[in-house]
This record gives sequence, structure tokens and C-alpha cells, in this order.
Amino acid sequence: MFRDTEAFSGFAVDDLAKARDFYGETLGLRIGDVEPMPGLLTLHLGSGQRVLVYEKPDFTPATYTVLNFVVSDVGAAVTELSARGVGLERYPGFPQDDDAVMRGNGPDIAWFTDPAGNVLSVVQQAP
Repeated sequence: MFRDTEAFSGFAVDDLAKARDFYGETLGLRIGDVEPMPGLLTLHLGSGQRVLVYEKPDFTPATYTVLNFVVSDVGAAVTELSARGVGLERYPGFPQDDDAVMRGNGPDIAWFTDPAGNVLSVVQQAP
């Protein structure tokens, strides 16, 4: 029924202005408003896909990764994120190196959060 239907995902934030700044300025994504509906933001991903971000009054951050960015070099991505003031997450029980990258348990991956506390990741592109 939906095999050939275009789809997109979405997630909530508590402050759309902060999300707009973080995703557009800090991460450098192309962003756009959803006209004529205020309170909605579209992230345009390099894959051509889009993600809807919406403000939710009783927002609670997701406790799982809502968006993964595939990169060619996780170490370089982590360095760039840190230079832009983005802190990396550390999780108890996960074997993360000094740069907060988990290596050797599947693809190399590091996690960070948006201003609303949603979990995002940079994950090493498969060879």
C-alpha cells in the first residue's frame, strides 16, 4: 500500500527558534518553514529527504536517537562539532574513546543532543 509513497519523519522540540538556529546555523542544514503552518520547520537532508520538526508544549526529549548523520570520518565530525560548541554524550557501559566515539562495536558512532535534548548521532559511513 505505501511501498511507492513518499514519506518523511518528524520529531518534536520545545523551542522552534532554538531548533532553527541549531540545525541551520550550528549544523549547517538547509531549513525551511512549512507554509502556511506556523510552528513547523523542515530540515532538508543531503540525501534529498526531509524531516519535520515541530514545537510541542508538553515536550519531553526522546530517549533514543532521532536522527543519524552518516559521515566519512567520525573523528573529523566530532572535532567539528566540538569546535561549534556542541558537546558529545557519554553513555555508561558504552566503550567510548577520549573523543566520545564508540569504535569497534559496529560502525564508529558518537552521540550529541540538540538544544531540546533530542539525541542525534554521527555514524561512520560503511567502507
